[in-house]
Amino acid sequence: MKEDGTPEKRRILVLGSTGTIGRVAAHKLIARGHEVVCFARSSAGVGGKLSQQDTKQLLHGAEIRFGDVTDTTSLARDGFCNQHFDAVLSCLTSRTGEPDDAWAIDYQANLNALSLARKLGVTQMVLLSAICVQKPRLAFQHAKLAFEKALMESGLIYSIVRPTAFFKSLAGQVARLQQGKPFLVFGNGTLTACKPISDADLAAYLADCLENPSLQNKILPIGGPGPAITPVEQGMYLFELLNRKPKFKHVPVAILAGASVILGAISKIVPQLAAKAELARIGHYYATESMLLLDTKTGLYDASNTPETGQDTLYEYYRRVINGEELIERGDHAVF
Repeated sequence: MKEDGTPEKRRILVLGSTGTIGRVAAHKLIARGHEVVCFARSSAGVGGKLSQQDTKQLLHGAEIRFGDVTDTTSLARDGFCNQHFDAVLSCLTSRTGEPDDAWAIDYQANLNALSLARKLGVTQMVLLSAICVQKPRLAFQHAKLAFEKALMESGLIYSIVRPTAFFKSLAGQVARLQQGKPFLVFGNGTLTACKPISDADLAAYLADCLENPSLQNKILPIGGPGPAITPVEQGMYLFELLNRKPKFKHVPVAILAGASVILGAISKIVPQLAAKAELARIGHYYATESMLLLDTKTGLYDASNTPETGQDTLYEYYRRVINGEELIERGDHAVF
């Protein structure tokens, strides 16, 4: 920090910068006066729809470099370019959560970046992880945990940020309700709860990790402003905004559980179905597990002790979406 309390200007390499969190984090760092270099695919974004020019416009103010984050040679030659960086911020995440994708991105691509960073004298890395790794049952969770371990053992100053649910992940049913359809919930709609966090609040928190020693060398579960909310509560608020009588459709959790078991068994004969089996397991996980801090002693989720940051609320986000003030960008993680 400078004497006036403002952060020292630093040179930061951002990975995963074209994702919704990565791009907001990059702009947050630029606004704080840092020199930001973003490494992106030539055809980036969902389905590779972003051209190089699109990416440059999206990340205006940053230096943009293009290459393949899964290719160590490209990452070294086109990303790091044998240059000095003070820190690396990784917002890399697999798009589908399927095993091959998860281990290639959540683990290996991050590990390659960590290895290069150490060789070039980078002293700090901030990792965007996920709160669901507290109870790992899925391939992408194990991949994330494997890299978290590597980062903690690397000798670099680290911050491992585990956010709760994102606004975009809870907005998939807005269009359904606008079409007059019921709000879908698993079970009775109160099986899970979360403290959702906005892109802007999470981006600010990631930037803080680069600057605030109290947020370093720690695993940091983080949510947005409380209280924790259930799917039924989300639906009730949407119906209120739309001035509609609440109408819910209850989906048995057993459907997802059964699908994962059946597809898993068939995939042993038809390997092509393994990815679908994993997606069914992912769906079942999110239908039954809360995105809150897990009390390891009791095995229960603890809403009251789930840390909070920022001021943006999911309900205000819903209002902006319904009023046409904000677009929902959900990418490959859409369920409904």
